[in-house]
Amino acid sequence: MAGLYLSNLTLSHFRSHKRAVIETDARPVAIHGNNGAGKTNILEAISLLSPGRGLRRASAEDMTRRPEVLGWKISALLHGPIGINEIEIISEKGAARQVKIDGKPTPQTALGKIARVLWLIPSMDRLWIEGAEGRRRFLDRMTLSFLPDHAEISLAYEKAMRERNRLLKDMVREPSWYSALEARMAETAVAIHQNRLHALQALSQAQQAAETAFPSATLALECEMPTDVEEMRSALADNRMRDLAAGRTLIGPHRADLFAEYTAKGIPARDCSTGEQKALLVSLILANARALAKDFGAPPLLLLDEVAAHLDASRRAALYDEIVALGAQAWMTGTEDGLFEAMGDRAQSLLVGETDGVSSVSPASGPNS
Repeated sequence: MAGLYLSNLTLSHFRSHKRAVIETDARPVAIHGNNGAGKTNILEAISLLSPGRGLRRASAEDMTRRPEVLGWKISALLHGPIGINEIEIISEKGAARQVKIDGKPTPQTALGKIARVLWLIPSMDRLWIEGAEGRRRFLDRMTLSFLPDHAEISLAYEKAMRERNRLLKDMVREPSWYSALEARMAETAVAIHQNRLHALQALSQAQQAAETAFPSATLALECEMPTDVEEMRSALADNRMRDLAAGRTLIGPHRADLFAEYTAKGIPARDCSTGEQKALLVSLILANARALAKDFGAPPLLLLDEVAAHLDASRRAALYDEIVALGAQAWMTGTEDGLFEAMGDRAQSLLVGETDGVSSVSPASGPNS
């Protein structure tokens, strides 16, 4: 199987990195350094190689290095199943980012055709106990990894819904104003729902086929909406009076939630211990990666921020073994090089330092170098 990996990553005026040039091979990358040194900023830059707002969901302006605010640039050499692509992502003085693939301007959504990127970051640890919005976002990231067109469909739905909500807030009652919007919403709503179900099915199959040290999760999409386009259009029309009272649309995929259960124990994820919830997240990321390896032809780039610090030694070793067996280039961060000791020479190591607010990146000496 052909791999997916970065051989070069260059950051210019991105976050704390004034300039960083990182050369790697296809092995996993262990990044260590003190808190605040700029490790996560590297992972954030890589997350922008896929459609969407990146792992921090930050604006382009927030990513620019201060105090200069000159704008920023990310360059990457990506090796994938169908060849090598040079990617450039540029933001000038905090403006919306522009994407080039092999020197040609292209929409962000085109990144999903050549790269797959998954991540697990500390803010996701509360996924199962906080609001549904975070779980929808998590589900849509997984769905997008299988179906790159999911991004465009979701944007079309959100645009139509915003316009409908504006009519509702203005107390517009004339049906003709709603018809075209609701037809578009119905079409995209059903497509979003079907895409999400496709992703859940792929994850379920990947978990069932895997031999893993991490617990499997039984997933279900909770969404009260018709799954037929014409029925969905009728439901939106029938619901206008209730929506007018609320000032917003009350049915549709934007109201969905992701339910997860620790399969072996039959316990909802929200009721599991903190350690079990983390293990379930790791399991789902690995299952997503396995399914993509089969579907896309290569495992995705994995971004695992501080994941090793929340696993005991045996679980860390199991995670590393599964990453290597998968053949994924996983970019992992930790405060200590010792957290990656079990990787040995199966990984390469980078040291991130910080001086006067400027980050530096260098190959680290030791078994992972």
